[in-house]
Amino acid sequence: MFLRLAEQHRLFVQDLVMSLQALAIVLERQGYLASCYTCGGQMNSASFMVSLGEDHLIRFLVSDYGITWTEMRDDRELMKLEGAEAIAQLQELAKLVKHRVSPSQLEWFATVDTLSR
Repeated sequence: MFLRLAEQHRLFVQDLVMSLQALAIVLERQGYLASCYTCGGQMNSASFMVSLGEDHLIRFLVSDYGITWTEMRDDRELMKLEGAEAIAQLQELAKLVKHRVSPSQLEWFATVDTLSR
């Protein structure tokens, strides 16, 4: 049973790494500064980063040791999530791609969101 779970986890991490690479490419094409780096050819870890505007940065790390989402603004950590919560937040970022929100539009949406609170 444990060997089967270990193999499923390995495949899950590989799938997540490939998805991060694709997301970085699409975000770059839409005008965001984005990158995804992997270590080695086994696709068992990745570091994904995207700039969402002036001093607003997202870092998503995935490896056999865990998954983390860190959001920073002005070099200050705003939010840090792990595991399923981090993946859910990544889905929110992917919605930007789906709706083709450009970096300049994102700043406008963030301002409107802040004003509505």
